[in-house]
Amino acid sequence: MHAAFALRDEGFETIMVNCNPETVSTDYDTSDKLYFEPLTVEDVLSIYEKEKPEGVIVQFGGQTPLNIAKELEAEGVKILGTSPDTIDLAEDRDRFRGMMAKLGIPMPESGMAADVDEALKIARRIGYPLMVRPSFVLGGRGMEVVYDEDMLRQYVTAAVDVTPERPILIDRFLQDATEAEADALSDGVDVLVPTVMEHIELAGIHSGDSACVIPPVSIPAKHLATITDYTTKIARELGVVGVMNMQYAIADDTVYVLEANPRASRTVPLVSKVCGLSMARIATQLMLGTKLKE
Repeated sequence: MHAAFALRDEGFETIMVNCNPETVSTDYDTSDKLYFEPLTVEDVLSIYEKEKPEGVIVQFGGQTPLNIAKELEAEGVKILGTSPDTIDLAEDRDRFRGMMAKLGIPMPESGMAADVDEALKIARRIGYPLMVRPSFVLGGRGMEVVYDEDMLRQYVTAAVDVTPERPILIDRFLQDATEAEADALSDGVDVLVPTVMEHIELAGIHSGDSACVIPPVSIPAKHLATITDYTTKIARELGVVGVMNMQYAIADDTVYVLEANPRASRTVPLVSKVCGLSMARIATQLMLGTKLKE
């Protein structure tokens, strides 16, 4: 909604593509045109060819638009803001881990397995307990903590549709860790991190099921400074233009990066409300070429 309003204020006609008729963004006065269509490459392309827009924003629709951004770009669609290659760098665990190593930022040890033997090999290298989950689902479905070889064998054997293209993700489980998140705005050079959020539940509960608070209650100032520093470095290295969400875990006096989401997360409305700034509106202006300093 706020992105559509920001575009309208800048003199653009806005076209919303929505696959969920129940959301507030489907109000008839939010955008100039509204399509109820599935968010697939084919459907979005047909709308693009009909409307011929100046660009497409994929940062405000959750994970689905990010998944199709690269294919849309390959078909000639202009993606505004963060580039599809940057999105791929953040989403590809191997590429992202390489970038963290380059920046000297710690991540929990991890691996990907397509069968029981590969999973056991990774487990011997990392050690138990482990966080295991499918690589192709959202919302934490299928996520489990395993404590020994028998549990791991059972999990991998029961996992459906596991292939080299759709492996199981295996991470070292950080016990009794505190989880934190940070949303950032970036123009590709300058970065603003308005605040850090602390999760009430311990790490291991999916962030969609975990409540968080601003300001943080128990995270020491040095770790808050580290989270802000890491978020700034990662946004710059990725070349994010718009909004980004970072997830962290703090264990044994160390801040670990869990993942980077180069899009608006569910926390954006909370940060916007508490900090008194419209993250979606500012992110949209950044995608249109405005600099953060302005």
